[in-house]
Amino acid sequence: MNAPASCRRRSDCRLCRSTRLEPAFSLTPTPPANAFVTESERDVSQTSFPLDLFLCADCGHFQLLDVVNPAALFEDYVYVSGTSPVFVEHFRRYAKRAIALSGAASGDLVVDIGSNDGTLLRFFKEFGLRVLGVDPAKEIAARANAAGLETWTGFFTPSLSLKILREKGPATLVTANNVFAHADDLRGMATAARDLLASDGLFVFETSYLADVYEKTLFDTIYHEHLSYHSVAPLLPFFESLGMQLVEAERVDTHGGSLRGVAQKAGGRLKVGASVTMRLEEEARLGLTSLAAFASYAARIGALKTKLLSVLTKFKAGGKRLAAFGAPAKATTLMHHFGIDGELVDFIIDDSPLKQGLYSPGLHIPVLPSSAVAERRPEGLLVTAWNFADPIIAKNKAFLDGGGTFIVPLPRVKIIE
Repeated sequence: MNAPASCRRRSDCRLCRSTRLEPAFSLTPTPPANAFVTESERDVSQTSFPLDLFLCADCGHFQLLDVVNPAALFEDYVYVSGTSPVFVEHFRRYAKRAIALSGAASGDLVVDIGSNDGTLLRFFKEFGLRVLGVDPAKEIAARANAAGLETWTGFFTPSLSLKILREKGPATLVTANNVFAHADDLRGMATAARDLLASDGLFVFETSYLADVYEKTLFDTIYHEHLSYHSVAPLLPFFESLGMQLVEAERVDTHGGSLRGVAQKAGGRLKVGASVTMRLEEEARLGLTSLAAFASYAARIGALKTKLLSVLTKFKAGGKRLAAFGAPAKATTLMHHFGIDGELVDFIIDDSPLKQGLYSPGLHIPVLPSSAVAERRPEGLLVTAWNFADPIIAKNKAFLDGGGTFIVPLPRVKIIE
């Protein structure tokens, strides 16, 4: 990493600025989830940072307060959307839905915050819209530009928003996918989006949804890049305080369960949809503003750990070799919190060339291409990219047919033979 990974702790709620923050539970500290290292760095210990979760006693927002230097997290990013056919199709449908909601016409401007390799922008461009991406990952932004998808390198701030407004005009759509949880300054990001929007423009964001994280025990989506675990109840007053209005809150199935929010300037043309009321009712039923709910959640995580480790240790005790399939950020939390190290897992397989040949954050397990399944012949594959378990298993049918075993850790432990 070019920027050193340092950490500070904030003392107020990211949404409402209250200082009444109550500790909910803690996960095992880890290095940044995408801090892969090279062969020469393999013997150097990496600094781990806290994963302590807090609940705001005033608005109910669930969040990390320890903020790792964002330059260290994002400027040399190794995740790209376009390597996953599932995400490519998701973004195609997403673009169609956003255009239909906004009524965007040919030539209208779409700005994507955290645009990554431009997978979503490419679809907007195909539909005839003008597109601009903003992303701090220098190498990935350069590749998007080379592919004809204009991308500005940097973080989306109010000053950058005004620069875009001056040079490109107002945006019909501002999108933010899996980055609305990443910003420490959420007020700054939402204000910048609001200022860039045309009077009838829409801010559309997708983010991991706390109701799914809670119901399905998706604790591994908790890592330092994800500072906020959003639910609808705290977002309503947050947007209102900025002169905006949340008008849709749809559940989508990406990342095991996400929230797609749609916000407009106050008094905009869209009426508040039934999806907002539905989410509020679901959240109240789950008790997402209750510390007791998160105490039981932590107990569920502990039970899952006991079950999975029992399966893995029995598997290894039989003299069998085990590899992990997938090196997503969530695998860092899963492996550190459950104590799944190089003693249990010989290597990790990942389809991203950006991760192949590197070693996993903190545990320093080698990351290899999928050809390693046939070359190294492990008897078991732990599907750490569990949200893609079905396509991974389908693609590796030969491994299964040859007597191999898949172990899926979440949302519940499954053994497929």
